Amino acid sequence: MAEGNFLQRVSTWPSATKTYIGELNMEMRRVTWPSWKQVRATTLVVIITVFLFAAYFRLVDLAVAAILNRVFSAFGSR
Repeated sequence: MAEGNFLQRVSTWPSATKTYIGELNMEMRRVTWPSWKQVRATTLVVIITVFLFAAYFRLVDLAVAAILNRVFSAFGSR
């Protein structure tokens, strides 16, 4: 019984694939693509944001490291 179900699904695969590709092409025609100017602007925003976050996390890391060093040195000297 399972073999018949499997063969039935396999036999419908080519038509299902053709339908999927046709729907995909139709949907891709509806897509509004950004202009080159928009792509450059948003890429620049992403790059600047990444560097700002990196700087922020570096400062937080330095502050936490300094605090932990003080705590460890206070308990380590005894």
